[in-house]
Parts: sequence; C-alpha cells; structure tokens
Amino acid sequence: MELCVISTTTTAKAINPFLPSITRRVSSRLFQSDSVLQFGGRLKKPISSPLEMSCVSRNFGFLGGSISIRGGGDFRLFAAASPAVETSVKEDKLPADLKVTETVQANSSVKLSVEVPAIVCEDCYQRVLTEFMKLSKVPGFRPKTRVPENIIVGFVGRQYVLRATVESILKRTLPHAMESVTGRALKDSIQIVSSFPDMEKAYSKLKTLSYEVVVDVVPELRWNPEDGYKNMKVVVELGDEIDAKKACERQLRQKYKSLGALKIVTDRGLQVGDLAVVDISATTIDEDGSTGQAIPDAESKGFHFDTEEGNRLLPGFLDSIIGIRAGESKSFTLVFPESWKQESLRGQRAQFTVDCKELFYRDLPTLDDSLADKLLPGCTTLKEVEETLAKRCQEMEQEAKEQATDNAILDQIRKMVEVEIPQSLFEEQGRQFYGARLLEIQGNMKLTEDQLASLSSQKAVNEFLETQRESITNIIKQNLAVGDIFKRENLEFSTDELVKEVENSISEFKKHKQEYDEERVKDQVQEILEGAKVLEWLKDRAEIQYITR
Repeated sequence: MELCVISTTTTAKAINPFLPSITRRVSSRLFQSDSVLQFGGRLKKPISSPLEMSCVSRNFGFLGGSISIRGGGDFRLFAAASPAVETSVKEDKLPADLKVTETVQANSSVKLSVEVPAIVCEDCYQRVLTEFMKLSKVPGFRPKTRVPENIIVGFVGRQYVLRATVESILKRTLPHAMESVTGRALKDSIQIVSSFPDMEKAYSKLKTLSYEVVVDVVPELRWNPEDGYKNMKVVVELGDEIDAKKACERQLRQKYKSLGALKIVTDRGLQVGDLAVVDISATTIDEDGSTGQAIPDAESKGFHFDTEEGNRLLPGFLDSIIGIRAGESKSFTLVFPESWKQESLRGQRAQFTVDCKELFYRDLPTLDDSLADKLLPGCTTLKEVEETLAKRCQEMEQEAKEQATDNAILDQIRKMVEVEIPQSLFEEQGRQFYGARLLEIQGNMKLTEDQLASLSSQKAVNEFLETQRESITNIIKQNLAVGDIFKRENLEFSTDELVKEVENSISEFKKHKQEYDEERVKDQVQEILEGAKVLEWLKDRAEIQYITR
C-alpha cells in the first residue's frame, strides 16, 4: 500500500557493506538517493598515455594482442591493462604521420577522424606477412624462412591476410591517433565506429585506410554561480520522526505492543489502537466529477493497518474509516497533499474504497518493571529501559541530522553545476548501482538461479538504467562536483588515513570471505575520504538553518 504511507525518513544506504565504519558512515551520506544505491568505485580515470591502449576479446596471436568486434559490423576497440604486448608510441615510430581531425560531440565525447597513409599501411602489411611466415609451415620451405609473398598469401588465404592487415593497422595506429586526447580520454570508452567490412573494402582497393573513433573525455564542470559553493546558505528540513524524544516513545510503544495478544473485535467498530485487515482501492476523480483511472499503487489486498500509525497515512484516511466494522465497506473522497512524494498525484482528488475483512484489538499486559527484561533484554526497570532507548535515539537523531545536512549540501552543489555526462560514465556508474541493488536483494532473500539470471540479464540492466536515469545522473553530478571542489581548494588527507582505511576495508572483505581488488578498494576509500574532506570544508563555511516539517 505504497500510496497510503508517507515516508519522511532518510535511509542510509552504504556504498559497500565491507567498508570500515568511518568510511561507511561518510559514504552512505555522500552518494545516496531515494532510489539508487552507490556501489563505490571511482569515476572513470582518464587514459594517461597511449601505452594504456590494448585490445580485448577475439584473439589473433600473430598480432601480439586481441581485437574486439561487436555486432552490426562495427569494430570496437576498448582500453584495457595489457602493457606486455604494447610498444611505446615513441619506440614504434610510424613511417609517416597520421592525419587526425578532432570534432567535439555531445555528452563530453570527441570524434577522431583518422587517415592512415599508404606507406604506413604497407609497413603493417609486411609485418603481418612476416608473422604469418613465422607461424605457418609452408610445404617446401623451412620454418621461419622467407616465403614469397604470393605463396604465403595463397597458403593463408587472401581474405584472412586482408582482415589481419586491417586489424594490424588499427592496432598499431590507434595509440598514435589517441595522442591528441591523452589525459582527457576516459578508459573503456573508446569505440572505432567505422564498419569493419567497409574498411576491408577500402583498403583492398586503395591500399590506404581511414576510420573514425569516438571517445568520451573528462567532462568540464561549469559552476553557476562561479564559486557558488563557497559560503552557501543551506536549509535542512528535518522530519519530526527523528526527534529523539518522540522516537523513544514510539520504540517503547512498539516493544510494548509486541507483548500483547491480538483478539477479535466483535461488538464495535474500528477505533484508534486497533489493527484492521483491509482491502483498499482508489480511482482518480476528474474535474467534472466523473470517475477517472485506477491508482494501481493504492490497491492492496489483505493490508494490515495499524491505526496507531495513522499519522503516517494520507491525511484524512484514518478519520474516514473510524467506526467501520468487520464485513463492512466504506467509500470516501480524499485529496493528495501538494507535498506528496509522487508529483503526478499532488493535488489529485481520489475516490477510495475500503473493505474491512477483520478487526482486532490488543490485549496488553500491565506496563511495570516486571516487563523490563522483555522490553529490552538486560534491563531490570522501566526507567532503565527508557534511559537506554533515549540514549540510542539521541545518537540516531544526531546521525540523522548530520546525514540530512550532508544530503542538503550535496543536493545544493549538484544544482550549481552544469555538465555533459559521458554515456560510458553513466553506464558504468549505473551498472555499479544495479550490482549493489542485486547484492541487497540477495542479502534480503534467497534467489533461485532463474531469478538471478533474469535480474542479471542485459534487458533488466537496461531497464534499470532508463528508469533510474535521473537519479544516476544526479549522483554522478554530485560526485563530479565534490571532486572538483577537492581539487580547486587543494584539500588533502594524510597517507596514514588512506592506508589505515584500506587495511580496515580489506580485513572486512577477508572476514566475510569476499573477493576484492586492492586497487579498486584503494580508489573507493580515497574517493570517500575526499568526499568527507569536502563536506567538512563546506559545512565550516555554510550558513545552515534547520526547520522541522
């Protein structure tokens, strides 16, 4: 019954369940939203040198590497760490210079149009023939001896030599072509978008090669206003549910209610304190008073409605069903408030129908010291129970207040930045969020192999990326803004802090027998520590006002 519950509590969502407590606390505030989990990992790093270029997927051993060919005839080459098979751009001097034209495109990407001279293509062709001669056992020729061109081509196959030559040209020239974007290009974002069959045909006829590369680059942030993050005025809204005194009273009441027995109400209607099992449905009411469409999220069968939680419902809902008896039905009209979490329903009139299936009251024991240990194990008096709960709630209130402050600051700086987010960055972060969602689901329930396969499918991931696009985009903007402030203001943390937190994180992974990548853990912890320093710096300079909803 999602529509009938107003949730004003901010729930902490950890980046990684195995981060140390201090890091986990910071991270849960830094990168959370109402609908997406941040799984950690730094934003994509730029490629620092052409040496970082290599090929992955389909293997051609004579080329000393491998090349990835994706669907639709597109040839896509991705950056990966494989320096063992790469030669330095300086060491591998080409016989002639490439002609590279750079065109800026949308979403922080750049298109490189590359023209490879005939002399470079011929050099690559001769290298391919040499490799084939080394690997092939041609009848009538001793191993590794020079074989005439027409014989080796005929032995291997002209089409195969052609394909290998084009791949060799791409593999050898791409690092040179990428020199113009070194330090700006994002890893795992490089795509040769030219059709591979078209490149084969062109080279076969002209003995030259042209191709186009699209690569995402580090996005440029524009602050509006410039330096607007300095001396911010921040208004933090706090729900009264985080008030320590009220929270303590609620917790004590919940624990007390759990000790009572539910008994069927037979001689009266619903009153506050009862628990009702109800079916709920709702439809919109059009401006002319006619019945509109059903509100699916408001439909609930067998909903267990605790009337003491009535203040969390749609205003007027509880009052409209007071007095209803088991077996009865009531219809009434309500208006969704302008503060309702679903924008499409704000101010909407709706017709609700409630069928009361069962009605219970709680038969509660006398509240005295004899219940202390049942209410809170280890306590001997009600006073001790209240004091212990009060202390816990005060700590929770302070943490919730700090979290709400951090969220308000992050939301404000996000709105100050204008940036075009690269698609590869969006997809990488979105997949990390989705991975975290799967971990959370697996932690809460046991999934069958079929369920896991369905949730892990590309279709499920793509649907998540699309439905959560706004949330993912907002979190990326927050991350970029935080990173920019850290650099702008020359903030820093000690090496000892980083080492300590990395060691704590790794020990947690080992404790839970989880696999980990030490470099990834280090990057993640470093990002979180940067975020903590930025938040501390911003709060010291911000004018913060707290208001209660």
